[in-house]
Amino acid sequence: MDEFKVIDRAHPAGMGGTQKIYKFPNEYGASVVQFYGSYGYDDGKWELGVVKWDGDDYKLTYETPITNDVLGHLTWEDVEKHLAEIKSL
Repeated sequence: MDEFKVIDRAHPAGMGGTQKIYKFPNEYGASVVQFYGSYGYDDGKWELGVVKWDGDDYKLTYETPITNDVLGHLTWEDVEKHLAEIKSL
């Protein structure tokens, strides 16, 4: 993955765990999380939501060909595959 911005931080909702926010030049990105309660957390897996950026703000979007929800129970390899798909939107 080249030409993207990523923010790696503790999950902002105070739920522990981690969140990685991606922003691609096409103004799409992803919120990739792993925290107690996320889909797959108990197995060390990741949850991904597609986001649409508007300047420095972003919102989850459920209107892409990638998913109409969040994707859970993902390996890191799965996450990378979906990030490439999002970058290509």
